[in-house]
Amino acid sequence: MISSYDVADLSLAEQGVRRIEWAAQEMPVLELIRQRFERERPLAGKRLSACLHVTAETANLMRTLKAGGAELHLCASNPLSTQDDVAAALVATYGVPTFAIRGEDNETYYRHIHAVLDAKPQLTMDDGADVVSTLHRERADLLAGVIGGTEETTTGVIRLRAMADQGVLRYPIVAVNDANTKHLFDNRYGTGQSTIDGIVRATNILLAGKTFVVCGYGWCGRGIAMRARGMGSQVVVTEADPLRALEAVMDGYRVMPMLEAAAIGDIFVTATGDVNVIDRQHLERMKNGAIIANSGHFNVEINIPALREMAVSVRQIRPSVQQYQLADGRRLALLGEGRLVNLAAAEGHPASVMDMSFANQALCAEYMVQNAGRLEKRVYSVPADIDKEIARLKLRAMGVTCDELTEEQKHYLTSWESGT
Repeated sequence: MISSYDVADLSLAEQGVRRIEWAAQEMPVLELIRQRFERERPLAGKRLSACLHVTAETANLMRTLKAGGAELHLCASNPLSTQDDVAAALVATYGVPTFAIRGEDNETYYRHIHAVLDAKPQLTMDDGADVVSTLHRERADLLAGVIGGTEETTTGVIRLRAMADQGVLRYPIVAVNDANTKHLFDNRYGTGQSTIDGIVRATNILLAGKTFVVCGYGWCGRGIAMRARGMGSQVVVTEADPLRALEAVMDGYRVMPMLEAAAIGDIFVTATGDVNVIDRQHLERMKNGAIIANSGHFNVEINIPALREMAVSVRQIRPSVQQYQLADGRRLALLGEGRLVNLAAAEGHPASVMDMSFANQALCAEYMVQNAGRLEKRVYSVPADIDKEIARLKLRAMGVTCDELTEEQKHYLTSWESGT
């Protein structure tokens, strides 16, 4: 067992191992990469600091990176997403220095980020860009030793691109979120299913017949809307982007401004990556009993300070449900303290979709090492060959085959002479 860590209870390790092994059964692509990494050791001697949701799926990524030779340090990317038994197993069984406690306060959260930065990373792996931003703001003395990093989320990529546009990003980052094998599956199918799972676990309400408002129609919003409709809800979409709003209409959803949706919704879920998507003016219009949840990375999409100001009392009515009593008698329910509802109230994405997302993380870490010193200080897309290889491996693991182009077809697609 390692000496440097901060977890809730090491006695939970055995339970954590069982959870990690169960998830591994649904992560065959990562297993194939782990087998190759054990042989080739592409990350040998590289110090890698990761800020990710500390779940069973993440533990299997850590096992793969360690097999590749990386010297790992891991902290949580959200105070409510840590599975304490998994954190214990990572320390006691897998030898990964881990700093994560479910429910940790803001001070502890950032103390843990500084703990993984104390390892002087050469590679960073982020879920929300908190490690990168802390490095740049408070630990700039360490930046010279960093060769590259990866970012898992839409929200994090937005922050990193802002840094690059402003000329302050000091090392290259690969936007894992933008890989087709990530956002087309993890964001849509993973977020869709796990968000509904979190809402149902938290509330035990029937979704059929309810008016379900999805705020944002990116890939996460698409997945949530699709699954809510599948459960029998009447889905309303709110959007600021006219193209996405038009797509939602063409997909068969009602689209309207948030101010209108606020008056009719039974359940609200934010998935935009922006701030105050549900604001005071919307809270003032919601009907008694409305349920509010967030599926974006940060807990800023709902104006929680405004909700607190409006409330005359707050009570914890169920483990992940806070009920706010307003002065006019209405009661609004906030799930998971406004944090990621799929992790605050459930277990996050199913392992089978994280298999692809974390395969991207592992292969992009290898890519960063292979290209150290050759990349500019900006945000890169996942190389197309990595994306396609992960898709091929996933299909193979699922026992699915697809066509391959003939030489004639390849030639036709790269020529211009043939016409009508």
